[in-house]
Amino acid sequence: MIESINIENYNYPLPDNRIASYPLQERDASRLLHYQKGAISDKHFTDLHKLLPPGSLLVFNNTRVVPARLLFSKDSGAIIEIFCLEPIDPKEYNLSFASTRSVVWRTIIGNKKRWKSGTISNAILSAECINQEEDTYIVRFQWNNQLTFSEILELCGKIPIPPYLRRDSDDVDIERYQTIYAAWRGSVAAPTAGLHFSDSIISSLKENKISLSEITLHVGAGTFMPVKTELIARHTMHSEPFTVSLSFLETLYAHKGDVVAVGTTSARCLESLYHFGLMCYMGKEPVFLPQWDAYSVKPLLSREESLEQIITYLHRHSFTSFSAHTQIMIVPSFSFRWINGLITNFHQPKSTLLLLIAAFIGEDWRRCYEHALKNEYRFLSYGDSSLLFPE
Repeated sequence: MIESINIENYNYPLPDNRIASYPLQERDASRLLHYQKGAISDKHFTDLHKLLPPGSLLVFNNTRVVPARLLFSKDSGAIIEIFCLEPIDPKEYNLSFASTRSVVWRTIIGNKKRWKSGTISNAILSAECINQEEDTYIVRFQWNNQLTFSEILELCGKIPIPPYLRRDSDDVDIERYQTIYAAWRGSVAAPTAGLHFSDSIISSLKENKISLSEITLHVGAGTFMPVKTELIARHTMHSEPFTVSLSFLETLYAHKGDVVAVGTTSARCLESLYHFGLMCYMGKEPVFLPQWDAYSVKPLLSREESLEQIITYLHRHSFTSFSAHTQIMIVPSFSFRWINGLITNFHQPKSTLLLLIAAFIGEDWRRCYEHALKNEYRFLSYGDSSLLFPE
């Protein structure tokens, strides 16, 4: 099935004027396309608490976007942009952000042809490219003060808004390209489904007995990458690190109602858990899930039994949380184990995110997107939202 999926079947016309360049004045003022049992209706995000099944569990991604774009000016006047992707040394995000004097990161370098070798500097920081790995560069950053790397980024970094917005980052992005519950630094792209949530929305959910819980998955720049191969089987999915607490796993295990993922990142994390549980069951170290493994392994366990395996693994090692990397690529024919509903924005044509939507609601994804275009919904990161329940 996967081998025959052609990305052109997941294309649609997206006019530039339908892409939301800036957020609305109020976070929760967006529209909400409601899809359930094949029916499409137009709602507002403030209706969310009325549309969720009673007793639902909403799972949020509490990652925090870091100002990961660093600019350097050469003596020649050339501007070099270094886009930080993930830490290499120290490898742990928290350790890297807390480091003083030196860190090494995997990066993307803009205008690299004007930086052949040597060290480049700005007023605070110097950078040296020490290696190249495919399309990314390994860069060592150094500085001579007592600031942490996190403080360095806050001082001279810029928020990495998506390239399809076709503008430089603005003051408004510092607050609005961040969810109100963002906690753990590490993402270079926002989990945009969460941008619509305000304090009043959260309060209305709690008042209506909707349970709220959080995971942490750091969103990589690969989320912006379109599928460039004709057959999706030849596309290499990006890998992302995530962490879930033992208490979250126990909450999920005990929950009997619907599970609704807030965003595709939460969905990827939740659906990966089943397959990490299988690894534990088979005696494998649960550290990395390759992109196609979810399609080749037979479902040996129920979802609860799989989760039980991870919980047992954590207790055996006296861990209070579970951390791993997932490369899972969710495409049509995928078997969803955990999520019953999905809150998500409208995604780019021919993207892995759109493939996930097609996997979740089937061919009706096209009806939803045609409806949204016809009825002037706003698209992509700062656009409107949707609440999807498959038949």
